[in-house]
Amino acid sequence: MLIYLAGPMRGLPSFNFPAFDAAAEKLRGEGHMVFNPADRDREVHGDAVSDSPTGNLDDIKDTGFNLREALHADTSFICLEAEAIALLPGWMQSKGATAEYALARALDLEVFLLED
Repeated sequence: MLIYLAGPMRGLPSFNFPAFDAAAEKLRGEGHMVFNPADRDREVHGDAVSDSPTGNLDDIKDTGFNLREALHADTSFICLEAEAIALLPGWMQSKGATAEYALARALDLEVFLLED
């Protein structure tokens, strides 16, 4: 199954990349194909894109990261390719993840809640 991974990023150390990576590894180990936004950000902007102790976008401005471009890539994948969305703990406190969830629901995608 093609799964989009959603969860909180901004305001968390390293933009919560470790949690995204662990969840993606688990899902891939179960045989799923996973779009991990952390992977996409690293591919486009390099490993320094997660260098923030607080998850503040100002910390990574030198990487060229652009929130609009990232959300475009993420929501395009949900709209055009995803069969399901998997939600990391804390997703309901995330503006981005709640928008991604709403989009997935509007498209009648399967929704999975991931545990800690």
